[in-house]
Amino acid sequence: MDYVSALLPPVVMAVAFTALIVTIIKSQGGANKAKEDAAVDAALARAESAGQEPSVHGA
Repeated sequence: MDYVSALLPPVVMAVAFTALIVTIIKSQGGANKAKEDAAVDAALARAESAGQEPSVHGA
């Protein structure tokens, strides 16, 4: 019975990891994909515009 108690934690972790990966893959795309893409595009645009302004703090 020692081998069962030794193998149980890795098996449980493997099942949990597989379930996590399946959930991540299934959540990609779908109805919210366009909204998520737009949010990322807006954040990138803000970061690019903020990076092009002259900095007065380093003077």
